[in-house]
Amino acid sequence: MLRRTLLPVFLLLALCLLPGCSREKSQPLKVGDPAPAFTATDITGRTISSSQLAGHPAVLRFFLIDCKFCKADTPVLNDLYKRYHDAGLEVIYIETLGVPDKEIRRFVHDLDIRFPVVQDKGAKIATRYNVKSLPLTVVIDPQGKIIGAILGGISGAELNRLLGPWLKAEPAR
Repeated sequence: MLRRTLLPVFLLLALCLLPGCSREKSQPLKVGDPAPAFTATDITGRTISSSQLAGHPAVLRFFLIDCKFCKADTPVLNDLYKRYHDAGLEVIYIETLGVPDKEIRRFVHDLDIRFPVVQDKGAKIATRYNVKSLPLTVVIDPQGKIIGAILGGISGAELNRLLGPWLKAEPAR
């Protein structure tokens, strides 16, 4: 009797775990790994590609429009972008849940975001970056290597520490 009860449980468990055995499963990205390539369209219709980041430090922020950290940290990223964009820094917000354009535009307007914001249709970029939780901030050096991955809130000091060697303007606050 116990065998009859446990057999379906074990079969169900095996089916649930089997996809995790795939070699194609994305592996966690580590500091020093090359940043995965991507192409997306920002909310103004411009094509944004990782190839445009070559030779520039970059900050990618995977976000949610109703996330408290995303809202609270946006002024830090706005300031960073304003201070360092002329020195080559790129900042890109990446929305992964398929929120309607109107809501994203309101988020951008309300927070006065000046850098590109893209919609990651089908979460293709998030999958390449193995994003499991949001917000996630990925910092990339000019050679295209990941130099930091920060889950949750961020600070100007933390970003300055990671990006400092490539930035020539005054530090972000």
